[in-house]
Amino acid sequence: MAEARIDYLAQLRAVLCDEFELDAADVRPDALLYDDLDIDSIDAVDLLVRLKELTGKDIAPERFKEVRSVADVVAVLESS
Repeated sequence: MAEARIDYLAQLRAVLCDEFELDAADVRPDALLYDDLDIDSIDAVDLLVRLKELTGKDIAPERFKEVRSVADVVAVLESS
């Protein structure tokens, strides 16, 4: 399970850096998407679509509404 977590974190970091031009050092598990990384609701939808393309995981938008941090996104990916 820990390996999957590291893989999901790496994929998430790559998407956030590539798609949203964030610095990789800022994409830490404790980073808050909205407050620290300036991801808004439209960005969150784009992120959800991109993560589905990369992981093949279909994440319900309702579940994503509960996500606050990078670690939360990883946890949702793990449990999907």
